Amino acid sequence: MVDAHQTFVIVGGGLAGAKAAETLRSEGFTGRVILICDERDHPYERPPLSKGYLIGKDDRESVFVHEPAWYARADIELHLGQPAVHLDRAAKSVRLGDGTLVHYDKLLLATGAEPRRLDIPGTGLAGVHHLRRLAHAERLRGVLSSLGRDNGHLVIAGAGWIGLEVAAAARGYGAEVTVVEPEPTPLHSVLGPELGQLFTDLHAEHGVRFHFGARLTEITGHDGMVLAARTDDGEEHPAHDVLAAIGAAPRTALAEAAGLALVDRADGGGVAVDASLRTSDPDIHAAGDVAAAEHPWLNTRLRVEHWANALNEGPAAARAMLGQDVSYDRVPYFFSDQYDVGLEYSGYAPPGSYDQVVCRGDVGKREFIAFWLSEGRLLAGMNVNVWDVTETIQKLIRSGVRLDPDALADPGVALEGLLPS
Repeated sequence: MVDAHQTFVIVGGGLAGAKAAETLRSEGFTGRVILICDERDHPYERPPLSKGYLIGKDDRESVFVHEPAWYARADIELHLGQPAVHLDRAAKSVRLGDGTLVHYDKLLLATGAEPRRLDIPGTGLAGVHHLRRLAHAERLRGVLSSLGRDNGHLVIAGAGWIGLEVAAAARGYGAEVTVVEPEPTPLHSVLGPELGQLFTDLHAEHGVRFHFGARLTEITGHDGMVLAARTDDGEEHPAHDVLAAIGAAPRTALAEAAGLALVDRADGGGVAVDASLRTSDPDIHAAGDVAAAEHPWLNTRLRVEHWANALNEGPAAARAMLGQDVSYDRVPYFFSDQYDVGLEYSGYAPPGSYDQVVCRGDVGKREFIAFWLSEGRLLAGMNVNVWDVTETIQKLIRSGVRLDPDALADPGVALEGLLPS
């Protein structure tokens, strides 16, 4: 039983933090719940920032996890627009930017991640952007609309998921787009060369220009405005705006200053947590983009920067804070929408972990499922414009059984039939 007089504090106003607060109440916790957000907006979800909200399909209110009035009804104390600046583990307190001291019995760190910055000349120009927060998306939405009206040019550094989704949004507004990427294909480290070319072709068909094997070295401008972007192979691309989409870094400063165990940056970084999402301090948990968790059946430590992880890890951490037996072992999952292509990816298949890629369906029509295998065992699957198969793919991954590649590739063989009986 958890004492009703206890105080549980959540640092981080994203999806993980909001869902953790919701779970504490739904599990019957009657003590104080304090949610600290360094943004002035109520907790919101991030996928719409590069998808529905950015393209103008969804309105601003659609991004929020709960309506603002929900927090009062659930008796969640909010500190909006207040960063947590110091964590004192001995005193079990968090100091906010305005000097407020908040004491806790249990603490959840859901501080998320921040966009990596370009370390090149010209990043201080007005037309250089990042996309991580709602304010970024609001600004970028206006920029893309203006570029479309004026036949302007957007240069994107990075052909990862954010870079590609923004490229698709920009083309929807009519902007000219060039993507600069050091690898030979988009999403090279995630999908490998086998599937990366699919996204090269998709975006090229919609007028996106790619410059592979290069990095930005300088952004030039005049009177504070962007004029061009230069790369390390001597090329210069006209640009009115530049988006840095070169990944995100976990926000670990608070944890590091407090002496919590961290994961080395070379291994992805993050706050080290066990399978119950507990840090090296038994009264502190971590969830979402900042947490590098031991995965029970993958036998590795993972830090996953995707919506589903925040959605599910926040509640798992809340239950662990309440003393429940928690072992977070979900199959990693993410989704993306680009033009008329929708996809879902389940599993974990980093470079070098697989020895075969098998496709089922019509890759040319972009209606297929790709499977990454290692010695016949399924590591990951990605369904592209094919729906209602994610649960089965995840069951096949969990099963660990050896699969016949020919059967996987044959649309006439039901995926459910490949599951062990």
